Amino acid sequence: MADAADPVDRLLPVRIARFTTGDDPSYGVVSGELDEFGQPADDSVVVELAGDPLYAGVQPTQTEHRLSDVRLLAPVIPRSKVVAIGRNYAAHAAELGNDVPEEPLIFLKPNTSVVGPGDQVFYPPQSERVDYEGELAVVIGRICRDVPPEQATDVIFGYTIANDVTARDLQKKDGQWSRAKGFDSFCPLGPWIETDLDPQDFADGVSIQTHLNGDLVQDGSTKDLIFDIPTLVAHITSVMTLLPGDVILTGTPEGVGPMEPGDEVEVSIGGLGALTNTVVKR
Repeated sequence: MADAADPVDRLLPVRIARFTTGDDPSYGVVSGELDEFGQPADDSVVVELAGDPLYAGVQPTQTEHRLSDVRLLAPVIPRSKVVAIGRNYAAHAAELGNDVPEEPLIFLKPNTSVVGPGDQVFYPPQSERVDYEGELAVVIGRICRDVPPEQATDVIFGYTIANDVTARDLQKKDGQWSRAKGFDSFCPLGPWIETDLDPQDFADGVSIQTHLNGDLVQDGSTKDLIFDIPTLVAHITSVMTLLPGDVILTGTPEGVGPMEPGDEVEVSIGGLGALTNTVVKR
């Protein structure tokens, strides 16, 4: 089920950011190509939009800013939830001593866990091990439930980058994952939403890399997803209704590991750019 009147029907291929110049947050379309490191060109601009494109569609105004003059925010604040998928890469399941699930393993992160590019990840005093997990994130564009896999792309607004930060010791201790995955700042998203990316179009998938203080620690590809994105959308919407702006985290490749206060973590995905955050004590 999907509402055919939703603005996702009118979406053009664009790179949508949420940003501030010091005033209230605005939405805009970012120009320019990305370099080999996932960074935009120095002369990139952001053209301000009239309202939230999830609800108003992409309506450019006459106002534009140099990208270097604005502060990028999380490109979406999920209206209700972040739905994450566990153990969706066989090598990652194996590195933590887990079996591959027979069907997608769903858990939730609260929308209060979302922060944006450049924001700090707070290391909570309750934990002695906090891990990075670089992931491809799917942004939902319309109200939907019971979506067949072959119609999954109809409800997708675009894609962004996520870091599914996890208090690994609390995950093991609690047995369920709400606390370990749900701390404030445990879901960095950004730097923007790319509407022209289709991971299914690439035989080799899209690359997912994580660097910790400049060192490559994760190097994977969406071609290794156990459950592909249409399967995930169908499975999740058979359980719960997704709303515009809800986010699906599709799982992390192998190479997860601990972060410490003072560390810088960069997650980069081919075609999407790079998401960088620093870790600080809470």
